[in-house]
Amino acid sequence: MEQENSPRRDFLLAGLAAAGGLLAACTPSKDKDPFEAGAVETARASGKKVKLLSVDGEVIEVDEAFLKPVPHLPPVSNSEARLGIPGKKFVMVIDLSRCKNLKKCQSACNHAHQLNPGENWIKVEPMQDAGNTAPFWEPTTCMHCDDPPCVKVCPVDATFKRQDGIVLIDSDRCIGCRFCMAACPYSTRVFNWGEPDLPAEVASQPYSAETSIPQKKGTVGKCDFCADMTREGMLPHCVSACPNGVFAFGDMNEDSVTNGAETFRFSELIRDKAGYRLMEDLGTKPSVYYLPPVNRNFPFQSGLENDKQPS
Repeated sequence: MEQENSPRRDFLLAGLAAAGGLLAACTPSKDKDPFEAGAVETARASGKKVKLLSVDGEVIEVDEAFLKPVPHLPPVSNSEARLGIPGKKFVMVIDLSRCKNLKKCQSACNHAHQLNPGENWIKVEPMQDAGNTAPFWEPTTCMHCDDPPCVKVCPVDATFKRQDGIVLIDSDRCIGCRFCMAACPYSTRVFNWGEPDLPAEVASQPYSAETSIPQKKGTVGKCDFCADMTREGMLPHCVSACPNGVFAFGDMNEDSVTNGAETFRFSELIRDKAGYRLMEDLGTKPSVYYLPPVNRNFPFQSGLENDKQPS
């Protein structure tokens, strides 16, 4: 019982500590008149009281006007990131009949993870099943396999699989051997050959395995299912950015996935639309499923000069 309540207890303690720190930063000094010039900037009492825990451990009331916004809390530690979210099994469904090659997913991913040009974690390629069938667009991401070969070959435990199914990379451990890239049958990993061009405020941050930033020269990067977003109950950036609902993301344990506008029962969606996984015969058990490109929403168009021919 104590073990089950530990995360909740830690969360409450963290909340109380944050409140105490907030109060300490915002409560006027005893040696100063709180309304003396410069002591409490331009704030005036609002009459609305907020209960906080003081640094002495007492519950007190403070006027809301004297409170400053709490800065964004730092991401979880890399040791916490390795555990994942208990009780979850994240899964993605990609509907090939909806993809128009807008690459909104790709640009949103690149922006969120501060990737250099050309180092795309989401690739959208033209594909064709046979010579007499129409080509289609196929987005590919890391498959977040249940039996990931990349994890097995990493000599320094930089690549790891969490209990919620997400496979992440700890760049603080990565030595750039690229064994994981050779082992991945889906070719979804990218090597940072050059020094990433990062804003100073991003480059100065400690590396987070959940946000995958800041990227580092000589290390490997890949799709992380936006683990920091899922921890906050939000959808990955690729899902939110796609205007056509190509990507659906959710929890297999809850049997539910959503593209933001529509919500589906995962098991029924895969069954009724003949969902499949890439290279299932390899036994990697990907967490990314595809719906075949039937009854397409858009005709196949190649609108970009650098688009490859279907393969």
